[in-house]
Amino acid sequence: MYIRVRVAAEVKKESFVQSAEDTFLVSVKEPAEQNRANTRVLELVALHFGINPKQIRIISGHHSPSKILTIPDVSA
Repeated sequence: MYIRVRVAAEVKKESFVQSAEDTFLVSVKEPAEQNRANTRVLELVALHFGINPKQIRIISGHHSPSKILTIPDVSA
């Protein structure tokens, strides 16, 4: 399953908001350097879906605030 994520890095308060069925707005405290923000985003997505962060892959947007992630189908 593919999901879209819009990330805001280096904010004071972390948040994870679902704006549509497959779209999320994520704010993380970590800076967008040395892959720290991406790692935290994967952790928050994994926590939301109840899966291991290693099961999630960034398909596009490694260096962009707009990302497309693939996660295993959790409805099965």
